Amino acid sequence: MPWWGPEGPGSCGCPAWLWPPGCSPLRASCHQADAAVPAELSSGTLDVLPADSSLYPAAGVSATIAKLAKTCTLRISPQKLNFIVSDKAASGGVSMWCELEQENFFSEFQMEGVSAENNAIYLELLSENLSRALKTAQNARALKIKLTNKHFPCLTVSIELLSVSSSSRIVTHDIPVKVIPRKLWKDLQEPTVPVSDVSIYLPALKTMKSIVEKMKNISNHLIIEANLSGELNLKIETELVCVTTHFKDLGNPQSASEDASQDRDPEQMAEVHIDIRKLLQFLAGQQVNPTKAVCNIVRNKIIHFDLLHEDVSLQYFIPAFS
Repeated sequence: MPWWGPEGPGSCGCPAWLWPPGCSPLRASCHQADAAVPAELSSGTLDVLPADSSLYPAAGVSATIAKLAKTCTLRISPQKLNFIVSDKAASGGVSMWCELEQENFFSEFQMEGVSAENNAIYLELLSENLSRALKTAQNARALKIKLTNKHFPCLTVSIELLSVSSSSRIVTHDIPVKVIPRKLWKDLQEPTVPVSDVSIYLPALKTMKSIVEKMKNISNHLIIEANLSGELNLKIETELVCVTTHFKDLGNPQSASEDASQDRDPEQMAEVHIDIRKLLQFLAGQQVNPTKAVCNIVRNKIIHFDLLHEDVSLQYFIPAFS
């Protein structure tokens, strides 16, 4: 018989949590529908068996996020998992939205949110804790995630590993989490991608990283410019020196060429001035190894990077200098 909180099954309005197939859902319970941290938590479980025994993309995503931000938000919905970093763009902060289709990673996945209209769960956690747990799980025989209450709400990740002698051993990670109330969900939605002036494919990210590292020694102010002829320039300008790295024949996404006005000069550059340290942090921490990487420039406002790798999509936004 399932254990319910003192208010009964879901009567408090808290998110329902995660449970294994065949079991009754064990719900979180609190005395206020939108309490930031539930007063009591059930020990609901989710058997997460990696589809095709592969958690490498998810581990790469978590490692990337750990390099970008101390904390992140994990959004759980019936079809997708999202990792979110959201700093105030108005104050020069970056934001990131990463999306994973759960069916491509998990052979068993069941969840229930607050309601049919709000069928999601938002958790805030330390990025490094998640990265460490998933790194351990890359060669796991089995993986189970439990929502537990060990004097604080946390995700308990139990990993079954095979030892050298072929016997199994269990490694457990307790990841403290903060339940994000519904009233704050509006601040954690997928960023709106503005209409770009230029979209262009990026060169190899390792090459970009090497160049940007050298440029950072000259200035923290970087100019990125591109056009619809597949040309991209990285520029540093100071009173003493001007350095430019040119890339040609990168190609432009088909939609960018189609959306361009007929009378627009394809050689015309669109540029954006950004903090080079924010770009370098992104390039240095990137472990998704994308099969396709696109840069979208909104002149003098923002630069948007879109990285795609099979079942993973990672978007990264850097605002322009004001």
